[in-house]
This record gives sequence, structure tokens and C-alpha cells, in this order.
Amino acid sequence: MRSVNLFVAALMMVGFVANFAKADVKVGDMAPSFTLEDQNGKTHSLSDYAGKVVVLEWFNDECPYVQKHYKEGHMNALAKQYEGKEVVWLAVNSSNFTANDKNKSIAEKWSIDRPILNDASGATGKAYGAKTTPDMFVIGTDGKVLYKGAIDNNSDSETSSIASAENHVAKALDEVLADKPVTKAETKPYGCSVKYAK
Repeated sequence: MRSVNLFVAALMMVGFVANFAKADVKVGDMAPSFTLEDQNGKTHSLSDYAGKVVVLEWFNDECPYVQKHYKEGHMNALAKQYEGKEVVWLAVNSSNFTANDKNKSIAEKWSIDRPILNDASGATGKAYGAKTTPDMFVIGTDGKVLYKGAIDNNSDSETSSIASAENHVAKALDEVLADKPVTKAETKPYGCSVKYAK
């Protein structure tokens, strides 16, 4: 009986590992679907943006690496650069302590006019395998992940480092919008770890 229980436990563990591995989305995979509320209580589903390029930006306003990109408006300016080009930019907050009103407060403080999606359960972040804030994903018009990883190539937390950095997301978007393959489709993300619920 004990050997049967051990066998069943082993099968469950294999299944758990397999499911966990599947959660780490790869470039070329279909992007996992989601439905989440933004800071104003409006619901957004990935399917709402079928046929558009979607940028997902993992977000936590308490993280100094996120603050680096917002302190002087760099992230807002980058997102603004792609307005009117069939690009949808969504921030996703998978911090276990987040709430719509908290996201609304920081959106007002940092002049963020894009949705900040509440993923306090962590389900969407885990489905994508998001590891850091920021962790970036670019999804093509066909729903497939075309880029995943760091926003740029400078992991310094100082705002001054942005000017000299190569922005991976901007480069990927420019290539996608020009109907070219993304030359650097995956990089290692940097930042604070996503504060998932235990």
C-alpha cells in the first residue's frame, strides 16, 4: 500500500512540475488569456484586443526598478510613442497586496493613463511566468508572444541609466510594426521579484 501511495505522490509531483513548467510562456506560444479589472473597475480581457499588438508590463509601484522608469515619465513617454499604431499597453500588478484603489492612486500620482490591471491572486502572472517588475511581453496580432524579458539592457536602478540603454521593447515593437521578425526575442528580465500571494 505504501508503494502505491508513493507512486501516486510521484505522479502528482510530476504533474505539478509539468504544470509549473507550462506556466513559463515561451516566445512563439499563444499568450494565455485573462480577464482582469483595471484601477477604475473596468474589465479587460486579452481577447478584447484581438488583431492588435499588446504590450504587458508587470508593475509594482513600490519597486525601485519600476520607479526608475516612471519618476521622470519615461515609461509613459514610451507607451505614448505607440499610441495610434494599433498597440495596446497594459500594466499588470500581480502583487498580493494590490487593490484597485491603490492602483488608481498611483496612476493619478504618476500620470498613468493606461490600465493597471489587478492580478492580486497572481494567476495571470504565474500563467505568463512573470518573474520581475518590470517584466515585459509583446504579443502579436495573432495572439502569439513575440518578445519576453527586460525592458532594456541596463539593470541599474538609477533613472540616469535610461538615456544610454537599448530599449528592447521599443526595438521589438518597431520590428513587429514593420512586419519584420523580432531580432532579439528574449532577454533576461531584471528588477524586483513579483510579490505573489503565498
